[in-house]
Amino acid sequence: MTTGGYDPNQNPEGGKQFPPQDPYGQQGTPPPGSYPPPAGPPQGGSYPPPGGYPPPPQGNFPPPPQGGSYPPPGGNYPPPGGYPPPPGGGNFPPPPANDYGAGFGGPQLSVGAALNYGWERFKNNALTWIGITVVAGLISFGINLLFGGFDFSTDGSTSVSALSIIGGLVSIVVSILIQAAYVRGALHEVDGNKPAFGSFFQFSNIGAVILASILVGFAVAIGLVLLIIPGIVIAFLTYFTLQFVIDQDQDPVTAIKSSASVISKNVGPLLLLALAAIGINLVGALLCGLGLLVTGPATLIAGTYAYRVITGRFVAAL
Repeated sequence: MTTGGYDPNQNPEGGKQFPPQDPYGQQGTPPPGSYPPPAGPPQGGSYPPPGGYPPPPQGNFPPPPQGGSYPPPGGNYPPPGGYPPPPGGGNFPPPPANDYGAGFGGPQLSVGAALNYGWERFKNNALTWIGITVVAGLISFGINLLFGGFDFSTDGSTSVSALSIIGGLVSIVVSILIQAAYVRGALHEVDGNKPAFGSFFQFSNIGAVILASILVGFAVAIGLVLLIIPGIVIAFLTYFTLQFVIDQDQDPVTAIKSSASVISKNVGPLLLLALAAIGINLVGALLCGLGLLVTGPATLIAGTYAYRVITGRFVAAL
């Protein structure tokens, strides 16, 4: 029994003592300050005093190099800034050529792209194109005047002389060569070469040009006799014949087949382009024919642009 204080193990009513409370069990909690002391140092030993760590190992380590110039790591690494230049001396390829709204990735076939290309090329060399057109017209007029053409009598009948036949044949050949000269000039434009006057006549396969044009002319004439529509279809399919003869040096028959093949595979856009070109030239003809000095070359360049696109050949950007 305790005096002067409260004994937690004593029952105040009967003096009966309860079993001691377990400070770490379920019967209660230990009073403040009665936690067991922290674990001490290992038996038979003590913690080393502060700063009593063993000294570093002794040895003659080499001092660092002067200026901090440590040797480079092993391997054949190039020195700083000594990397080789990019292939080609840094001449990276130019960006894709302007396709004039026809889609990314180079020139593609569309009516707007072709007409815009033809107009821009013509505009940049308008005087030369107008000059060659005027000269071509004067040559044709001079041939008709020289050979007399057809002799119209006073009674309205038409007589044909040997001179007029020769004049007609000469006129046909000259017309074919003029058309070939236009195609040659348009090919120069699409190649990015601004043609001069003499550049229009830079083709040597004159025989193939004349024969191909005659074959196409006969085929179109026969088709026109057969209810007109077949002639229009033949004229449409053989439109690129001279381009294949002059640009790729194909023989007349092969050029006709090549033209029909590539056009038949791109009927939709090429038909729209042909209709647009016909409409533009009709408007040019309404202006006393003077508008054809502009619309004729521009639409021819546009058609040659389309030829180069569908054959996968190079098209120069503006």
